[in-house]
Amino acid sequence: MVFAASGVEVNPIVPFTVALFVSFFTSMGGVSGAFLLLPFQVSFLNYTAPSVSATNHVFNIVAIPSGVYRYIKEGRMLWPLTWAVVIGTLPGVFIGAWIRIVYLPNPQHFKLFVGFVLLYIGWRLLKDTVTQTDKNKVKHASFSVDSSHAVHVTVAGLRRVEFEYDGETFSFSTPLVYAVCFLVGIAGGIYGIGGGSIVAPFFVAIIGLPVYAIAGAALLGTLVTSVAGVLFFHILAHVYSGLSVAPDWKLGLLFGLGGVLGMYLGARTQKYVPARLIKGMLCVCVLFVAGKYILGFIL
Repeated sequence: MVFAASGVEVNPIVPFTVALFVSFFTSMGGVSGAFLLLPFQVSFLNYTAPSVSATNHVFNIVAIPSGVYRYIKEGRMLWPLTWAVVIGTLPGVFIGAWIRIVYLPNPQHFKLFVGFVLLYIGWRLLKDTVTQTDKNKVKHASFSVDSSHAVHVTVAGLRRVEFEYDGETFSFSTPLVYAVCFLVGIAGGIYGIGGGSIVAPFFVAIIGLPVYAIAGAALLGTLVTSVAGVLFFHILAHVYSGLSVAPDWKLGLLFGLGGVLGMYLGARTQKYVPARLIKGMLCVCVLFVAGKYILGFIL
C-alpha cells in the first residue's frame, strides 16, 4: 500500500503491529511510543521529510486516549501534574515545530539531534534503574480498581504539589515542572513526540516520583501538546509550501489504531509490572536507537 502524502509504501499490517507492540510497553512508563516510531519511520520506511514529526503527533492523538481512559478509571491520574505539563509544554511545542522546519530539514542533522535527545533519556533511565530499588511491588491478583493504587492529592498549589500513593507521600515543585516542560516542549516539537518520553523519565529519575503515579499525567500532557503540534504544522505547511510539512493522516491513523490497543493493554497491566522492569525496557530501547543514530552520523 502506498501512502500518497508521505510517499511511503508498506504493508498496512506492519505499522499497526509495530505501534501495538511498542505502545504496549512504553505506555506503562507514561510514554506513548512515538519516540521509537519516529526512527522506525525514518530508517525503515525512509520517511525523512519534516512532516514525519507531524505524522508522529497524529499517532499520539489517536492512540493515547485509550491509555488515559484507563488511568482515569483507576484513579491514577495526577491532575496537578497533568496541568503543569500541559501549561509548560505547549509554548515550547510551537517553537520546536518552527525550529524543525527552518533549521533541521536535513535528515542527517535531524538524526543526530534525535540521537542526543534519546541518549539523555536513556542515561537518566539507566541511572535510575541501576541505583534505585523497586518500592512498588505487585500486591493484587485481580484487575479491579484498588484504593492503594489510586492517587490522592493532599496539597495543590502554585509552588508545590503533594500527593499520596501506595501508602507513601510524594511532592514536587510546580515552577520547576513548568520550566522543565517548556524546554521539553521545544525538543518535543522538533522531534514530534509531544515531550512525554522526556518528562516521564525526568519525573521518575530526577524528582523521584513513582512511575505508577506519573504515567497518566505524562500521556495526557503528550496528547494535548500533540493536538497543538498537528495544528501548528498545518499552519506552517501554508507558509513553507516547498517542504513536506503537513502530516500523512492515513499513515498516522494506521499507527494510531495499533497504539489504541497497545496503550489500553499497557495501562491496564502497568500496576502489576515491577517499576524497575518498566524502566529497564525503556532504557534498552532508547539507548539502542540513540547509539544507532549518533554512530550513523559519525561513521
